[in-house]
Amino acid sequence: MADLKPASILDLATGSGDFALALGKCNPQATVVGVDFSAEMLRRAQAKGLQNLILADALRLPFQSASFDVVAVAYGLRNMESWSDALHEMRRVLRAGGHVLILDFSIPTWQPMRAIYRLYLHLCLPMLAAVLTGEKSAYRYLADSIETFPQGETMKSLLHACNFKHVLWKPLSGGIVSLYLAQVEGG
Repeated sequence: MADLKPASILDLATGSGDFALALGKCNPQATVVGVDFSAEMLRRAQAKGLQNLILADALRLPFQSASFDVVAVAYGLRNMESWSDALHEMRRVLRAGGHVLILDFSIPTWQPMRAIYRLYLHLCLPMLAAVLTGEKSAYRYLADSIETFPQGETMKSLLHACNFKHVLWKPLSGGIVSLYLAQVEGG
């Protein structure tokens, strides 16, 4: 993304700020703004040195239209109430020629890896989590949310439906994670 040379980056669902920090390190010329709806997570991000943090809902961003060169979301879009509404809001705050970057979990497409991953995701991970943390239900939610989240060509179609252009999809880690990059027309 550094080759895009953005002047302003919005990191949605910034959480504890790790992705925002990485974006800032790769793009030292850019102003990085982190947004999250959890005040506690923003406090954690601030403790790591992030300064531009805003408490807000990604579906109703407190920014003027065409405010950012890049909007990024890592492992957060999947948990939003409406993926389409969130993407429309991301597009609204992007400048002409701006890019959206989405990083999230996915299900591998290669059948042997897919079967092994689903076994791990639905059986092993929740059982291990129950033993270690006592939070089995949170890991069941994680598995279910990964299964229902639009992936691959389906996500590309959703991005096109939200008026993004030049949509790219790159499976990572054998397809356990997917990266999507799309652009707003113009610029």
